[in-house]
Formats: sequence, C-alpha cells, structure tokens
Amino acid sequence: MTDNADRPDREVSQSSTRVRFPRISPRAYEHPADRGAMATLRAAPGVAEVLKAVSGLFAERGERLLTLASAIRVGEKQYPKIDRLRLECAEVLDLDTVPNVFVQRDPNANAMTVGIDEPFIVLTTGLVEALDSESLRFVVGHEMGHVLSGHAVLRTLLLRLVHLQMTIAFLPAGALAMRAAIAALREWFRKAELTCDRAGLLCGQDPAAALRTHVYLAGGTDLTQIDIPSFLQQAKEYEDVEDIRDSIHKLRTVEGMSHPFAVVRAAQLQRWAASEEYRAILAGDYRRRDDEAPGSTFSDDMRSAAKSYKESFAASTDPLARALNDVGEALSGAAGKVFSRFGGGGGGAGGGDAPRPDDAGAGKN
Repeated sequence: MTDNADRPDREVSQSSTRVRFPRISPRAYEHPADRGAMATLRAAPGVAEVLKAVSGLFAERGERLLTLASAIRVGEKQYPKIDRLRLECAEVLDLDTVPNVFVQRDPNANAMTVGIDEPFIVLTTGLVEALDSESLRFVVGHEMGHVLSGHAVLRTLLLRLVHLQMTIAFLPAGALAMRAAIAALREWFRKAELTCDRAGLLCGQDPAAALRTHVYLAGGTDLTQIDIPSFLQQAKEYEDVEDIRDSIHKLRTVEGMSHPFAVVRAAQLQRWAASEEYRAILAGDYRRRDDEAPGSTFSDDMRSAAKSYKESFAASTDPLARALNDVGEALSGAAGKVFSRFGGGGGGAGGGDAPRPDDAGAGKN
C-alpha cells in the first residue's frame, strides 16, 4: 500500500487496510452494458407504465415485516462477524445509509437486495455456511452495489412481476405484456450483476476471494480439487463457440435467467481486476456522486453500451456474435452516410435526457 498523505481523495478505512472511496459514484465502475440496458429499458414502449402499475399493487411494509418475522437480523449481537462486514462494506463505498442485512434459513446459496423505500439485504444460510469471511465480504459488497446503483427498484419489481405472472397467465394479452416486461428486466439485471460484482471487488479488494465465490457458485465445493486456469478456460470455450447452433442454444438458455453464468461472471470480473480502470479507482481516480448532474443522458448511456457490445462482439469467435457485429457495422455506416447527407448536426431528435429507474416513481433493488 502506497503512502496516502498526498491523496486527500483516497482514504484508508479506519476498520481495515482497505482503500475507502469517499462519495464514489456507481458510474465509476458500472459495466457499460448495464448502463445501456437500463437506458433502453426505460425507453422501451409500455415498460414504464407496467412497472408503475405493478409497484402500486404491493406494500413494501409487508415484505419488510415478513422478513423481520422469518429471518435473523444481523447486528452487534446477532451474526456480529457479518455485521462487521456490513459496516465495513458500507464504509468503503461511502453509503449514506447502511442497509439492514438478514440471514434467512434456506439451503440454497443465494443473496438478494429487495425493497423500494428502504432496501435491505437477505443472505441465505446455504451461502453463509459455505463461504469464508472474505468471500462473504465480496457477496455483501456486491449487494451494497445494488443499493448504491438504485437497482433495488427494478429488481424488486422483477420479483413482483414474476409472482404476478403466475396469477394472470391465463389472460393472453396480460401474459404477453408481462412476459415482455419480465424479459426486458432480466436482460438488464444480468448486466447489473456484472456491475455489482465490481462493487463487491472494490469492497474486498481481493480478486482471489471473488473468484472463490464464483467457483463455489459453479459447483466447486473443495478448492483443492479445482484448477483455476482450467476453470477460467471454460469461460473462453463457452464464449468462443464456432457453431451457430451453439449460439442459438446460448440465447435460448440465457433468456429466462436473472443472473449470468458463474463461470462467465468469474472471467469477466477477473479481466476487470487486471484492468487499468480498476487500478485507477484504487488510486483515487474515479467519478464522484457530488460531481454529477441530476440525470444521465440517454445518448451517453447508449454510446457506452454500444461500445461495450462492439468490443465484445469483435473479440469473440462466436459466429452469431460476429454476424451481429458485421450487421451493426453495415447499419452504422449506412446511417452515418444518410445523417451526413441530410445535414445531421449535433442536435437531432431522440437525444434528450432519459430518466434513470429511481426517477420513475416506481421504487429500488
């Protein structure tokens, strides 16, 4: 750790030797595809109306009371080790309010952030019993990332929509609208998970602990039996399939998932941990909440997402990804020629501000 005396914007947490990030903005580490998917979700016709309608059908107080009555609330006298992780992660990310954490009896390894007015975190006993302290720190930090990014809004509504879908599936029109909204939300949330993995890494600043978590989620119960290079090689083989039939299978499988595959998440996060962007944040060079305008522009978010997808497609040997990249290049070139010919300047339609999810009046994850 280098001397921090000449870096007032880069502090060391009093409770540990981890770097603390005063007033860090989630946009400092957001996965660009998450940002673009969120902007697209907000702009999709009818989605905002569905979310607003569904948000009014449920009482958050009831959800909070149910958790209070059925799980253990983490605190100084209950799960004190997890409480220390809770406080330290909130300190590192400089959250204005420290979310409550509950441990719920469930043999399945899971963690989630729910609630709209006051987001709270739920960890299952299956996860708590399986992970070491630093891996659990990564998980708690991941969930804190959801809170800081305002993901709790859409994640909570996704859970509610999935529940509601079961009750109205017999209505064709309602079922189709619900499926469209759920599909859009799931696509966004898969990208949001990549963002929050980065938040978890910033909280722990230990790539190995993050990797242990992903290995466990993928099925590694005994790390002495796992070869890490071979594990990460699986992600490369998955991403670089050469048969378009495999590409179609990948799309069909991912469509109904709320999270990316554990092996893919591991490889993505380890690449980011080795990046200059991550090192810059650790050195105190990052975007701050106080420096941002109240809203984000739709065009900036979409450009960021487009750049991310383009780089991903260009680097992949997946035949469908390459086809999409070629089509995108062609469309982009054609659009540029038309835009130039007919006097496209800096101001065209569709370049205005689009509200972020927490401006929609719907709620938080």
